Amino acid sequence: MKKVLTTVLLALASLGFNPAWAHGEVKARHGGVVQEVNDLVFELVQHATGAAIYIDDHGQPLKPAGMNGKLSVLVDGVKKDYPMALGVDRIEVPGVKLAKGMRAVAVIHGVGGKTVTVRFTVK
Repeated sequence: MKKVLTTVLLALASLGFNPAWAHGEVKARHGGVVQEVNDLVFELVQHATGAAIYIDDHGQPLKPAGMNGKLSVLVDGVKKDYPMALGVDRIEVPGVKLAKGMRAVAVIHGVGGKTVTVRFTVK
């Protein structure tokens, strides 16, 4: 009886064992703000004419072919939407000005056949 009870307890305890396989800290490659969503790394970077979003898939740049969407920026409680345009190696967001403390939400369609929502806080 003790053997059965011990075996059952060990089996139940092993069900609760769930090791975390973290990827580690994600670092900015282009000097922007980085977020990880669905095993992809999104980096929002300010440029002279607007902003850009770079996408990495396990350290490899992901081409934005077929992707579209919008970037919504919250400034002093007012939301403003900016359409996205495709660049060669990034998604362009012309006309947007990012400042410290701003919150931005990118909704990108066509990322691996799905829609991805990425939330950024500009630092």
